[in-house]
Order: sequence, then structure tokens, then C-alpha cells
Amino acid sequence: MRHLQRRSTHPDSPGLHPSSPARTTPTRDAPVGNVPAELNRFVGRADELAALRGLLEEARLVTVVGAAGVGKTRCVGRVAALREKRYCDGVWLTDLSPVHDPGLLEHAVAEALGLTDHTGRPPRAALVEHLRGRRTLLVLDGFEHLVDACADLVRELLCRAPGLRVLAAGRRPLLVHGEVTFTLAPMCEADAVELFEERARTVRPEWQPTATDRAAALELCRRLDGVPLALELAAGRLRALSVEQVLLRLDDRFRLLTGGSRGAPPRHRALRTAIGWSHELCTPAQRLLWARLSVFAGQFDLEAAEYICGGVGLPADSVLDVLEELLAQSVVEREDTAGTTRYRLLESVREYGAEWLAAAGDTGRMRRRHRDWFLGLATWCELDWFSPRQAEVAARIDSELPNLRRAMECSMESPEEVHLAQHLAGSLWFYWAGCGRPAEGRYWLEHVLEEPTPYDASRLKVLWVLGYVAVLQGDPVGAISALQECREEAERSGDSTALAYAIHRTGCLALVTDDPARAEELLRDALGRYREIGELNSAVLMAQVELAMAVAFQGEPDAAAAICEEVREVCEDHGERWALAYALYVLAYAALRRGRPGQARRMLGECLTIGRTFDDLLSTVLSLELLALVTAVEGDGEEAAVLQGAAGRIWPSVGLQLFGSVHFGRPRAECEEWVRRELGDAAYEAAVRTGRRLERGAAVERALTAAAGGGVRERRDTPGAGPGSEPEPGPASEPGLSSEPGGGGTRRPAASRMTGRGGPERW
Repeated sequence: MRHLQRRSTHPDSPGLHPSSPARTTPTRDAPVGNVPAELNRFVGRADELAALRGLLEEARLVTVVGAAGVGKTRCVGRVAALREKRYCDGVWLTDLSPVHDPGLLEHAVAEALGLTDHTGRPPRAALVEHLRGRRTLLVLDGFEHLVDACADLVRELLCRAPGLRVLAAGRRPLLVHGEVTFTLAPMCEADAVELFEERARTVRPEWQPTATDRAAALELCRRLDGVPLALELAAGRLRALSVEQVLLRLDDRFRLLTGGSRGAPPRHRALRTAIGWSHELCTPAQRLLWARLSVFAGQFDLEAAEYICGGVGLPADSVLDVLEELLAQSVVEREDTAGTTRYRLLESVREYGAEWLAAAGDTGRMRRRHRDWFLGLATWCELDWFSPRQAEVAARIDSELPNLRRAMECSMESPEEVHLAQHLAGSLWFYWAGCGRPAEGRYWLEHVLEEPTPYDASRLKVLWVLGYVAVLQGDPVGAISALQECREEAERSGDSTALAYAIHRTGCLALVTDDPARAEELLRDALGRYREIGELNSAVLMAQVELAMAVAFQGEPDAAAAICEEVREVCEDHGERWALAYALYVLAYAALRRGRPGQARRMLGECLTIGRTFDDLLSTVLSLELLALVTAVEGDGEEAAVLQGAAGRIWPSVGLQLFGSVHFGRPRAECEEWVRRELGDAAYEAAVRTGRRLERGAAVERALTAAAGGGVRERRDTPGAGPGSEPEPGPASEPGLSSEPGGGGTRRPAASRMTGRGGPERW
């Protein structure tokens, strides 16, 4: 974890990395947070819920403990939903069951909070800053395998964020000072019978229990000790059996397991009995699929299940039918999100299947198949990032992150397979840099480099991606170290692709450290090399945008616009949106310098829309800063100051404000000088404070409304009106008229041969 301890000494890179896929920001009237809606009726537990609500009023840390399957997750979720309106800054649920590495704990909590931080500071510092001053309820579920790391994190967050309360659920207490522990017992008989009958009707809606059925159900609930998971598994069997048959088979299973696990608590034995009994009632094909599905971490989809789990004893074309049978028996859960259908195993069910897979001696083979599938997925997504499907790719990687982590872990277990982990980590460059995950990206990139391996294409790619991420984190020492090593080894081995990327990323570093002339030299060199090897993708387009920025910072906005017009054309041809947002930012900058604020406003509106799609903090905050200057030019100084305040609230999560760069800071400085002169210091500061109170979603909505023409004053192009404007250019300096270096543009990189998925054929 040493990369997380480095202090950021340099700013982020402009136009380099959008954040993760869009997260919806609720309106002020709606509850804030991510507690999911309940998919079926919550049954019983009235006394327990009342007790937990009371404890949360008195204590800042309440931990619900109990046996596996006793209903801890459902209870804390219910309490959280009932308390949403009590916490103005939200109720946020973090499922820690898929997180196996303690080093990823902070990343998981930050992800659940919707926190995107592009700085080089440790994730824990970002969490503390985010939660400090907020009234928030953080729900931590399934922490028992991370108890030490979780206790340490909770202790620090509670000490440094006075408005924070934590509701945790696990099999053991955290043992943090001030913790109040609530032991969740199995359901009482009345609640247990009600739950069993409620779930039974979901599988057999026509079922009308007779007196005999009710007596059998009561006995069943007693024998299962009122454990909710066991009851739900039993209810799932009513699709094929009567209640009496379920009870009879359960009685057989009890006798079979009486001699085992004597040291385990009775309730744990009851849950294991229920799972084992459900397993015994499965067909051989169902048991086989259950065991093989245990290799997944978190959710999975049908295609992955068919590839990984299909094979000897279970043909791939039969997986769907068997999966449906496991769904019907409540062994597998279905989760529909964003128009896609995914599945998961409850953790206790997954662990049971993993034991059977190990007993069959098939764990290693299945883990390798799992690794191979997700290695292919990452490669495919890297290709598809340069296509109209960018937002879908970002969402897909986001949902598959637990499985991708497990795939890298699998490859790191064998020295002969480390190169596969390197290939996977490098292929995800667009996610680490483009979807707001530089900190976790650096964790994996450094981890896969720890094992000495030959300097093949995979290792060289990891080096330049690591250098890129270090640039984003403001760590020039780390960036230069990785990029120089990559460049030297690429020259020695003749890897022209790695060499081009190393030079490109070195140019990025020069750009954000206020050396635009050096940046231009390096970026033109990289673009020439990209043309020679036929490389064309989102990274190449970003090199052109960064070149345009370097040119603009040297006083040639028209030449910068010409470069970005080329980028915009290529983006439109390929449906690319990520690089387009930054090209639009440069074009808006140039339009404003030409005295066309109305045109700049429209471009910035599109840039903000794209940024919201990707939840891209960098393009969003840059656009807000420039839009503030546009607004000042158009005569609405108060709104300009509000936008500056809103941007100021976002910058700490991105990095050093405006990268500490004189060039990037010029629009803000001009805007502040103009508005202070117009409004006076007191009115300016008051408007800035108003902007700082706006949540990011509200600030973007306000800016988009203004960009669409809904501002306070009429929006129009006014050449020469206000700061930032320059005389109207003549025809020779209009964008797109020159592609020669002397004319300020660059030739478009030679197109690569493309596959059907929009990426170079060599990938």
C-alpha cells in the first residue's frame, strides 16, 4: 500500500481522466444515499427495529451481530431506509462481503459514498475530508473478514467526522471504543411462520395453507430455529414439494448432520443444515453449477456463467436451464440494474459451494477459467472504449470490479502467470484514468510490477499506465521514474508502441507543470510516432487535445481550435465522447478569446452533459470555471461568482485547485478580478459562499440551465465584451483551415485497421 501513502506534490493533468459511470444525484426533496429499495416485503422484527432506532439516537456506532443467515443485512438495511430523512447528507450502504483485500477497504467505502478523488492523497484522507462537517449514516455490511482494518477505519472516521454515525452488521463486534453491540436473535415463532408463508406465496401464488400445512410450517420454523435464510430456502422448495414433504426431508438432513460440527453454535448448525439439505435436494447438474458459481466474487452475468461453468458434466448450452432451477430454489439471486440482468450467490451459499468445489479438486481449474474470462472481458472493453459504447463499458467494468480483482489475484499466485495480471492491469488503463479510479489503479499497477518479469509488452504497458496514473495523482517523481524506465526498456527492445506512450505521458507531465513549450515538443513527437504505427484510440485523441492546450497556453488559441476541430471530427466518426468533452473545453476557451461567449457557453453545456454521463469531476470543474468567466463576460457577475464557488467546492476531490498552474488559473483570475470590480468585495464573497453550498449535482444542473439559455440575463455573442476576449480573427485563422505544424494544427493520426468493435486490430 506504499503508493497510497505518497503525498501529492503536483496537480492533476488536464483533460486526462473522467470519473466513474454516472451516479444519480437526488433532488433536495428526495432522500440522499444509496440504500436499495426492498424487492419483497419486510416481515416482522418490529421490536428489533425499534430497539436499533433507539440505539442510533444514543450511540454513534451500533454493531448488529449474529449468526450467518439470521437476517443482519436485511435488518440494518431496513433501519437505514427508515432513518434516511434524519441524515441530511445521506445514508450510505457499503457491502464489504466481496472485498477480500484489507488494502481495498477504503476504496470500497469511497465507492459506496459516490466519492471520486483524483488526488495522490491516501483514500482514508479523502474519506475524512468528505465526511467532516456532514451529517451522515454509514452502513457497513459483512465486515467480519476485514474486522481489524474495518475497526481501525471506523475509529478514525468517527473521531474526525463528528456528524458521522455508523451502523455495522457482521458476525462479531468491531471492539471500537463507544461501540454498542446489538445481538440479533432468530425470529420469534409468529414472525418466522409469517415469513415462511410470505415467501412461499412468491413461488406458489395460488397456495392456500390448510390447518395441516400451518402445523407443519410451525414445526419447520421451530426446527430451523427461526433463521430467515433457512426459512427462505425452505420456502423455495414448495415449488416442487408440499410443506409436509419439506419437513420430512429436513428431518432426514438433521439426523445426517447431527454428528458434525459439534463445536458450532446450534443456530449455525441449523443454517448449515438448511443449506446442506437444499444442496441434497438439488440434481447433480444443479450441485455442479452451484459449486462452480462459487468462483465468482459478487455479481455475474449469464455469458460469464456459461463460459466459466460449462464443460464436463455441464454443457454450456445447459447452464441457463440449470441456473433457472437454482433461481427457483432461491440458491441464486437475480438482480436487475440499469436494464441488465445479473445474478449472485448469498455469501453463505457461496461458501458452501466453494467447499464442494474444493472437495472435488476443481478449484484451481475453475479459478483459471474465471481469470481467463475476465482477462478477455478487460481486453474487449479496452477496444470498446473507443466507440459509442463508452458509458456502457464504464458501467460494465464498474460492476465487474470484484471479479477483475479476483482475476488479478489469481494470476499473481503463480510466477509463471504474473504477466497475465500485468496484461489485465494495463488493459484497464482507461478505467483507472478515465473513470475516477487512479488510487486503486496505482495499487494494482505497482502490485503486478513487484514480481520480477521480463520487459515484454505487458510489463512495459503497466509502466506507462503507472506513469499516467502518477501524473493524475500529482506525483511527478513517481511518474518520471515509471516513464523513464518504460522509455529506456522500450528503446532497448524496440517496442515502438510503448515508446510512443511513454513520450506522450511525459508530455502530459510537462503540461501540468507549466512547461507548455516542452509539452508541445513531446506531444508532437508522440503523435508522429502514433501515426507511424497506425495507433488511433481515445488516448491518441487526448494527446491531440493536450497538444492543443499547450499551444493555447502559448498564446495561439486559433491554432489550438484547429487541432480540436480535428479531434471533434474523429470523435463524431467513432462515437467517442470522453476525449470530445476535453476538445470542447479547448474550443470553448478559444471561442471566448475570440469574443464569442455565446458559442463558448453552448460548447461548455455539452461538455458538462458529457461529464455528468461519466461522473467526470475533472471536465466538470474545468467547465464550471470557464463558464464562470463566460457568465462574467455576459454581464452576470453574481452568477459568475456562484459558479466559481461551486467549482471551488469540487476542486479538493480533484487535486490542487487549477493544478497550481498559472495557465489553467488564468480564466479564474480574470473572472474574479472582473466580478470584484463589478460587485464589490462583499457581494462577490457572498455569492461565492452561495456556490460553495451547492452539491455537485445541483451546481451542474444550475450551470446546464444557464448554458441552455436559462440564465438570469440574455445570452449572446459579444465580441470584445469583457475579460478573456480578443479581436475577431480573420478567415485565415478560423479552425480547421490548416493542418500543417506551422498553421497550428496537427495531421490526424493514420487510422488503424479496425475490428468490428472499434479498436485496432492488433489488440
